[in-house]
Amino acid sequence: MLKIDLEGKRAFVAGVADDGGFGFAIAKQLAEAGATVCVGTWPPAYTIFTKLIQLGKIKDSLRLSDGSQLAFERIYAFDADFDHMADVPAEIRENRRYKDHPDFTIQGVADRFVKDFGERPFDIVVHSLANGPEVRKPLVQTSRKGYLAAMSASAYSFVSLVRSFSPLMRPGGVFLNLSFMASERVIPGYGGGMSSAKAALESDTRTLAFEVGRSHGLRVNSISAGAWASRAASAIGFIDRMIAYTKKNSPLPESITANEVGATAAFLCSSLSSGITGTVVYVDKGYHAMGMAADAATDAGS
Repeated sequence: MLKIDLEGKRAFVAGVADDGGFGFAIAKQLAEAGATVCVGTWPPAYTIFTKLIQLGKIKDSLRLSDGSQLAFERIYAFDADFDHMADVPAEIRENRRYKDHPDFTIQGVADRFVKDFGERPFDIVVHSLANGPEVRKPLVQTSRKGYLAAMSASAYSFVSLVRSFSPLMRPGGVFLNLSFMASERVIPGYGGGMSSAKAALESDTRTLAFEVGRSHGLRVNSISAGAWASRAASAIGFIDRMIAYTKKNSPLPESITANEVGATAAFLCSSLSSGITGTVVYVDKGYHAMGMAADAATDAGS
């Protein structure tokens, strides 16, 4: 039987702060396939997330198909806006939600992995991170600061992650990130530079696939996921309408699920996809293939 087998693999999923996002679904599906999973959680959400687990508040979400519970091997405080502690402003370092974590930067967490697990601790690294402080503003009204913040958190953070973590990856290792259709088509209301950041992320996926493929023998891919009502996506303010529209106009007229994204991630992180790198894989019920609304021809002829 051909199956996804990640036994003996260790994964790091950056960007898990609750049980409602794609990052959590990916972590769960990697565990279903046999991987051990560590996660990176934004420091302001770290205490809340760890308490949810400790108090059993998300026990049902953590239940695996065999009845066991997903247990994260480590939960690291992780802020991908910063490469090194020297980059962190004093007001953030002294913030009560940050100061209890000794080094939450990209390089700092990479160093902690080596300390905790040895010199080559990873097989899989997943970037499930995005933030645009002005996402509700049209692009033309987005400030330089807001635009660059979106690019930093949502795109450059992946470049930095690959740079710091590539030397720690075992042979055949995989990097994966999450993109969105706004990278290539206009999504009115998805502003603040986030469409630019997703376009950059996909472009960087191709370039990084070449660079770390040649230098380290690693693969780099992206999943372009369809509209889905995660807590983070709700910040844009019209996610329900977007889901309804894409459902109506997709070849498969139904909503995606987080588990579908997680299962695709597990495949892309397995040996079954060993020939796939530098690629954007769509998990959107085929919506990306459409050039006009599904009922447009009927409306035109009525």
